[in-house]
Amino acid sequence: MTRVIAITGKGGTGKTAVAALLIRYLSKKGKFLLAIDADADTNLPETLGCEDVKSVGDAKEYLQAEITKPRPDNPDMNKESVLKSKVYEIIEEMPGYDLLVMGRPEGSGCYCYVNNLLRGIMDKLIMNYDVVIIDAEAGLEHFSRKIIRDIDDLIVVTDASRRGFRTAERIRELVDELDSNIGRIHVIANKVTDANQEELIKLAEDLKLNMIGMIPLDPKIEEMDIKGIPLFEIPDDSIAAVEIESIVKKLGF
Repeated sequence: MTRVIAITGKGGTGKTAVAALLIRYLSKKGKFLLAIDADADTNLPETLGCEDVKSVGDAKEYLQAEITKPRPDNPDMNKESVLKSKVYEIIEEMPGYDLLVMGRPEGSGCYCYVNNLLRGIMDKLIMNYDVVIIDAEAGLEHFSRKIIRDIDDLIVVTDASRRGFRTAERIRELVDELDSNIGRIHVIANKVTDANQEELIKLAEDLKLNMIGMIPLDPKIEEMDIKGIPLFEIPDDSIAAVEIESIVKKLGF
C-alpha cells in the first residue's frame, strides 16, 4: 500500500526544508518515492536541486484550451489520455525519487471537468509508489478540491513560537471542517533551541497537538541555503538530519 504524507505550515516555518529532508531520508532508505510540490510558490524543486521543471498547471491550461476549441478534425479526442500523457511527461526522474510539480493556480473559467480527470489520473499515479511526500500550501487548497483524495499523515510544520502553534491548531480545525480523508495529524516544531524546547513541549500538550519531532536550529541548513546547495546534500550527521531519522521512525517506517 502507498503511504501518502502531506506537509503544510505557514510561510517561513521551513516546511519545504522539512519535506526535502524527509524525501532525502526515505529515498536513501530505498523507498520508491514520488515528491509532489503542491505549493504555488514552487520552492521544493530548487531545495532538492532540480531546476527548470514543468508543472501540472501547464498541462491543465493546455487541456482547458483544447476543450474550448472546435475540433472538426478530431471530435472524439480522448481528453483523459491527453492529460495523462502530459502529466507523465512532466514527472522529473531524479536519483532516488520522482518529482511532480502541481504549479500555479487556475486561470479564469471553470476547471471542474479538468480537475475531475486529474483526480482519476493522480489516484492511479500515486499507487505506483511506496511513499508519496506532498509539500502543500498552508491553505490546504489541494485537499479542499480533493485533487489528492486520501492522505495518511498530515504533518504541520511550525516555528518555535506560540503563534506558530496556534496556526497548527487552526489547520487541524480546518481539516476537520473539510471532511477530508486525512488519517493522522502530526506537528513538527522547527528551528528549536535549548532555551525554548521545554516550553514548546508544554504548549503542544496544552493544545492537544501530536508533536512527533523538534528539529533544532541547524546552522548547516542556513549555510547551504545561502550558498545555493540542495538540502539533498546535507551531511548525515547534521543535527536536522539526525532528528528527521527519529521522526521517520515515529511515523512507523
